[in-house]
Amino acid sequence: MFDQLTGLGIKGWFTVLTLIALALVPAYASYTDNAFYLDIAMRLIILAMAAVSLNLILGNGGMISFGHAGYLGIGSYAVGIPAYYEFYEGIYQIPLAIGLSALFALITGFICLRTKGVNFIMITMAFTQMIFFAIVSIEEYGGDDGLVIEARSELGGLMDIEDDTTLYFVCFISLLAVIYLVHRMVNSRFGMVIKGAKGNERRMQSLGFNTFKYQLAAYVIAGTICGYAGILLGNFTGFISPEMMDWTRSGELIFMVVLGGTGSLFGPLFGAGAFILLEEYLSPLLDFVLFKGAGTYWQFLFGLILILVVLFVKGGITGLLERLDELRNRRKENLDG
Repeated sequence: MFDQLTGLGIKGWFTVLTLIALALVPAYASYTDNAFYLDIAMRLIILAMAAVSLNLILGNGGMISFGHAGYLGIGSYAVGIPAYYEFYEGIYQIPLAIGLSALFALITGFICLRTKGVNFIMITMAFTQMIFFAIVSIEEYGGDDGLVIEARSELGGLMDIEDDTTLYFVCFISLLAVIYLVHRMVNSRFGMVIKGAKGNERRMQSLGFNTFKYQLAAYVIAGTICGYAGILLGNFTGFISPEMMDWTRSGELIFMVVLGGTGSLFGPLFGAGAFILLEEYLSPLLDFVLFKGAGTYWQFLFGLILILVVLFVKGGITGLLERLDELRNRRKENLDG
């Protein structure tokens, strides 16, 4: 039994402990009577879900989308705009958000995937900025100031997500389901084609695979998952604005994927966790360690950390954990020898 547990390795134990810690956050928040921890963890989980969806096309398919946050905005506004008209039924909001996200991904993906490299990056950003400026121009829904969601989605009596703890576990279970879904896809024939096209698209085409259709399908799936995360984000924040879909938000999702480890299963979760924790605690840490007011420059140090990770930590947090496992195994082999 002990051998099986130790066989998990550092990476395995880090993953298990991360999931256990997230599962226990509501209990800890209730014990300390501090809802702040619950809010931080819920935001982390929702953004991790969006990062997992981006990793499907970026880490496995090599499609660097600078417009992925657009789906967060579409999902959120599909909740917020009906709520503006006092229409809170989730049975309609959720299909609407998923359908609009899938449709937007299908239309834009059909165009974007006919380009490569920098052109692909720029055109994905351009499409999302079109949505961004369209929302900004609609004063009825708050324009640039955003829109307050008075009440969360009603789920037909199945559960009451007005309760923060209930919403938290909906988000947590959704994250686990998304990670499992992506795991199954990546390790299926579908995933093999996507990864093969990333490495050598012409070779995959010569083997008879229509790589464009596979890539488009992956692009639509990723957008749909991110749109679902947008539903949860809108319900969580109770406020939506065009800023949610700005290209800088897409850049943050890319940072999360790279920070955690592109192409890895739990990398986006680790990256989102590191990103959110640094964003929240780096400023007060600098004030405490250096001098009062030093926290004002937290973004400089934050950017420096991200640059160092990209340059010197190959594979991000996941890659670092895997190398620690390799060192541990070598040491064990030397001792046994």
